[in-house]
Amino acid sequence: MYIIPAIDLIGGKCVRLSQGDYSSKKEYHDNPVEMAKRFEAAGITRLHLVDLDGAKAKKIVNGVVLEGICRQTSLTVDFGGGIQANEEIEKAFELGASQVTGGSIAVKNPVLFQEWIRNYGADRIILGADAKDLKIAVGGWEETTKVDLIPFIKDYVAKGISYVICTDVAKDGLLQGPSVDLYQEILQEIPSLKLIASGGVSSMKDLEELEKIGVYGAIVGKAYYEGRVSLEELASFV
Repeated sequence: MYIIPAIDLIGGKCVRLSQGDYSSKKEYHDNPVEMAKRFEAAGITRLHLVDLDGAKAKKIVNGVVLEGICRQTSLTVDFGGGIQANEEIEKAFELGASQVTGGSIAVKNPVLFQEWIRNYGADRIILGADAKDLKIAVGGWEETTKVDLIPFIKDYVAKGISYVICTDVAKDGLLQGPSVDLYQEILQEIPSLKLIASGGVSSMKDLEELEKIGVYGAIVGKAYYEGRVSLEELASFV
């Protein structure tokens, strides 16, 4: 299982939100590139980079940070936030992203999202499947749709998707443990899926549980920034 640290960006700084609420913003570090270098030095190979300013603006805002991390580390960076149009996905890849995560776009403009899967290849496009009560949530989680989570993922797997980041919004940023049962159910339904669990990780025990059920990767954010898990522990897990 890959350990995938998260860097969320507002104003070029590392921040964390709780349940997607911008008013809950807490700043942790003012140099995301240095933070990424720390992760790389610990033996971590992947990074989940989210442009929260971009998610609001519906276009890439923190491109300088993306480019800096990609130029100054060898991390495999998956990038999301504000990618709603062809010029934005092209820009993300030009700046060095290895993969791009699309969430709202996969619901709001499935024709365009499928075009990206065809044009860039399924290995470079990650489906963001964020859920509230097993329904897909979009627009920075402010809108809960009537779209059922597992059929939504299945539909995109049939269209070629192999990577999915699934966040249970109810767990995000609360350090109360991940939705292990939900991820287990998804993997029972779609065993071939490269499922990346996001939200709720609070301890090394949580990571061990996720590894046990067979998720491809686990995103670690607040647990690291709040000192619940150390870089040394993450390095030993790697």
